[in-house]
Amino acid sequence: MAIRVKVCGISDAAHANLAAHYGARWLGFVFYEPSPRHLPIDVARAMRRHLPRSTERVGVFVNADPDYIEDAVDALDLDWVQLHGDEYPHEVALIKRRLGVSVIKAVGVSSVEDIDASFAYLPHADAMLYDAKPPKGPGALPGGNAVSFPWGLMRARELDFPWLLAGGLNAGNVAEAARQSGARAVDVSSGVEDAPGQKSGDKIEAFLQAAKAVT
Repeated sequence: MAIRVKVCGISDAAHANLAAHYGARWLGFVFYEPSPRHLPIDVARAMRRHLPRSTERVGVFVNADPDYIEDAVDALDLDWVQLHGDEYPHEVALIKRRLGVSVIKAVGVSSVEDIDASFAYLPHADAMLYDAKPPKGPGALPGGNAVSFPWGLMRARELDFPWLLAGGLNAGNVAEAARQSGARAVDVSSGVEDAPGQKSGDKIEAFLQAAKAVT
C-alpha cells in the first residue's frame, strides 16, 4: 500500500491540481504571515473554486486566534486544521468543538520523550504530525525548514493512532524515511520547492511518484 501524502505550502491552484492529479491525499495551505508560504485569506477565497475536489484541504496555523482560524476555514472550506505552534491540549479541543473540523497537532521531535509528551493531545486531535524541531536562532519557522530528525525514533513506541511524518523529506529519501519510521503518511513542503515558497511542479510529481512506489 502506497503511503499517503500531504503536500503543504500550496499557494496556487495549478500546483494544487497537479498534486491532486498525482495522488496527494491532502493539500496544505499555510496561514502564517512570517512564512514564505503564507496564503492571505482573500487570496484563498479567490482560489477556492479552482481547487480539486479529490483532495482534503488542511489549513496550517501557528498560535493563531480562533477567529482568524474560523475565517480561513470559511474562506477555503477547510476539512482539517493543523496547529503547528505551542497550542495546549485544551486549545486543540476548543478549535475542534468550535469549528467542527478535524484537527492535526504538529509536534517537534528530537527524542523519544517528545513523542511521549505528544500523547497529551490524543483525546482531542484526530491525527498527529511529527516534525523536526526548528533550528535555533532568529527567523526560524515552526516547520518547512528542510531539516529532519532521526526517523527511527518513531519505532520506539507503538503508535496506534493516525500520524504523519514530516521534516526534510524529498523524492530521494521518502522511501527510506518510511522504512525507518514506519510512517504510512507523510508531509512534504520544502522538499518540493525550488526556493522557499516556490513550489516546483516537477518535484511535486517526483515526490508523489516516489511515494506511490513505497510498499
